[in-house]
Amino acid sequence: MKLLIDGDIVTYQAAFHAQANDNTEEEARRKMDSTIRWSIAKTNASSYQVYLTGKGNFRYEVRKSYKGNRTAPKPLLLPFCREYLQWEWGAIMSQGEEADDLIAIEAARLGYENCIIASIDKDFLQIPVPMYNWQKDTLVEVTKEEGLRFFYKQCLMGDVADNVGGIAGVGPKGAEIALEGITDEKDLYNACLYMYKGRGMSEQDLIDNARLLWLRRKPNEMWEPPE
Repeated sequence: MKLLIDGDIVTYQAAFHAQANDNTEEEARRKMDSTIRWSIAKTNASSYQVYLTGKGNFRYEVRKSYKGNRTAPKPLLLPFCREYLQWEWGAIMSQGEEADDLIAIEAARLGYENCIIASIDKDFLQIPVPMYNWQKDTLVEVTKEEGLRFFYKQCLMGDVADNVGGIAGVGPKGAEIALEGITDEKDLYNACLYMYKGRGMSEQDLIDNARLLWLRRKPNEMWEPPE
């Protein structure tokens, strides 16, 4: 079983942890090492790969305001942490997309039954792969149907963390009610579209939001509505 590790969160957590303590590279390094080793041990992974987000992101071509709300200063040791994961843990750096996309693409290539994702990022709940959360020490199993429903719920709710707007006032409970009992993807899409148009939004609004939220399953993929 291969463990696909979200290095972006590993580095941010380590850099902020060090900053809150002695702010040394040694402290940051210790935090990264312990997080990765713990995740490998807890999942009994036979192999692993760490991923980091590099330069460029196709999502900015979809909407320039993507992640535009992230104005807080980054931790000082973040550059060191990113370099460390590359030369010590062999992290792969994405180009033109996010580390999340590389992880989702690799999961699809390996076969969903052959890997586990290590992250605390809820966005991975759209992938039908077990996700290990090292912060909560939990392993969440996600079926294909659950992953698909989670994605369309995201389309309704949006994602505040990434500055992706959904439908104003629709939260997790409202999204769940709107999609209750629906399993077919075309029907899920049409249910979302019905709600978008009911709030004066267009189908293009829905498509753009979906493209921002969807994690790629193959290289250079651009999400399209189900036929």
